[in-house]
Amino acid sequence: MCGIFCQLGPSAAPSERDREVRERLRRRGPDSSRDVSVPGTHSGYRCLLSAHVLHMRGLLTPQPLQDAAGNVLVWNGEVFAGLPVDPEENDTAVVSRRLGSCRTASEVLAVLAAVRGPWAFAYHQRAADCLWFGRDFFGRRSLLWRFGAGTLTLTSVAAQTPGSDWWDWQEVPAAGVFRVHLKELAGAGSVSMELFPWDHPSVPTASLESFPSDGRTFMNQDGLVLSSPVRPLNASLPAAPGAGVPPESRLSVGELEELLAGRQRPEEGARLIRVLSEAVRRRVQAPPAPDGAAAVAVLFSGGIDSMILAALADRHVPAQQPVDLLNVAFKLQEPKINKPKKRNAGAPAAPGPAAAPGPAGAPAASRTLGPFDVPDRLTGRAGLEELRRLNPDRRWNFVEINVTQEELQQMRRERIRHLVLPLDSVLDDSIGCAVWFAARGAGVVTEDGVPTAFTSSAKVVLTGIGADEQLAGYSRHRVRFKTSGHRGLLEELSMELGRISSRNLGRDDRVIADHGKEARFPYLDEDVVSYLNALPVWEKADLSLPRGVGEKLLLRSAAKQLGLGQSAVLPKRAMQFGSRVAKMEDRREKASDQCRRLLTG
Repeated sequence: MCGIFCQLGPSAAPSERDREVRERLRRRGPDSSRDVSVPGTHSGYRCLLSAHVLHMRGLLTPQPLQDAAGNVLVWNGEVFAGLPVDPEENDTAVVSRRLGSCRTASEVLAVLAAVRGPWAFAYHQRAADCLWFGRDFFGRRSLLWRFGAGTLTLTSVAAQTPGSDWWDWQEVPAAGVFRVHLKELAGAGSVSMELFPWDHPSVPTASLESFPSDGRTFMNQDGLVLSSPVRPLNASLPAAPGAGVPPESRLSVGELEELLAGRQRPEEGARLIRVLSEAVRRRVQAPPAPDGAAAVAVLFSGGIDSMILAALADRHVPAQQPVDLLNVAFKLQEPKINKPKKRNAGAPAAPGPAAAPGPAGAPAASRTLGPFDVPDRLTGRAGLEELRRLNPDRRWNFVEINVTQEELQQMRRERIRHLVLPLDSVLDDSIGCAVWFAARGAGVVTEDGVPTAFTSSAKVVLTGIGADEQLAGYSRHRVRFKTSGHRGLLEELSMELGRISSRNLGRDDRVIADHGKEARFPYLDEDVVSYLNALPVWEKADLSLPRGVGEKLLLRSAAKQLGLGQSAVLPKRAMQFGSRVAKMEDRREKASDQCRRLLTG
């Protein structure tokens, strides 16, 4: 993984390199840093490329990587499949070699479309005198752009600095790849870009007018496209709605488990386990960690998404290595009494933190909760006990990451607000802060009742994003199903992957990479997405059933096959609420409001 930077413009345009941007890029890639100035075929333009490398596989390969023909590549990505990469090879070198053999635009597109894994890149193709750049199909790696004074600047991460127009930064749309002809740039003094779009119905490529006005963008005139790495969404509708349990029913954990057992999809669940297990196997390959330390960590709430990732990582991480479970909590303002919830006669309590098992697996009794006993901490501890039952020989480092309001405000001001940029909503602030502290991995691990300070050294961080988007895990999916049935639900799910790059993935990549760690997204593996897209929607979710069963029904069935227990029927709880970061400062805000704390620090 890398922090990459490219600045392209007329030779006469002023050249500015922000020191803070360079420092944030360096945090992403602490193992190697280098700049390369690309000489133009004439003096009309200049192009500077810079890269900061986090070494993850093969030989350490400094970037920018320049080949014998003068082509220059900055590559922030991983080749998990699609192009052959030997164990001792570095994938940047492989991609550079393949791109260097290309003579036509269609050949460049074929190389990029073949890659299975996340990427963002910039590539100066010397013979054609052009600059290529873009992001993968899902936008799993950050890339920002800014235009001004005829200059195009690309970077993995930006910064808010006094006097700078930081609001000019935007995320490069994951709509395809772009090409700039440098001779035209030198002659016109402004940037014009051709777009080569992804050939997939869910990718929004038609809104070219929404691209920055300072740089003209047009569809390539040859009609060339990038072959989609995933199959289209199965849009078939059921012949007739099935009869289910009323979704408003309040059922106990045991009743939800019984209901799930009756709705199991063993064949589809087993296939999902196979394809998701392979996705996790590819993503837990990592450089050796120091003796006794973990190479792989999981952002861990104890919910079904993170529990399945942990259970599958257990299959592929060497038995002698620990796995770090990163669990973040923001300090509650006042300790609360954990009491059993009251319920109407004949209506058992729904599962939740109050019903979560204690450390020994028994239901929690009424007791005073500590200031960091937020919902995700309680379900996380319960999930830890499930994992210990699955594999008591594995060392599971349950890292309790406790954040006070003072530390939150300090680190937001110093680091996090620059990383969330250019997003600026209350929701982006909450999730960005929670993910940043979780990925840092600084907390305590308790062994034999003794808490010890601990900081995760794992460079690989697995995250469960993508499960809710594909398997109807959000409350908005249930609302849409209630109002518009399966057709409306399909429309909602189709939009999810089309906008996930701009809503989530760029932000999460910037936030996690700030610690010199790499975010990996098994649920967004191309084979996983293609498998789920092939299934009819009613085999993935049944929103006529109650929360804790109906949403992500197929994943819950897979969880049971893996031997998981109560976590298989825990309802979705958003990270900002489960960690309580959303409750720490201003409770009156709406998620979509502009967050003043991100703008002022």
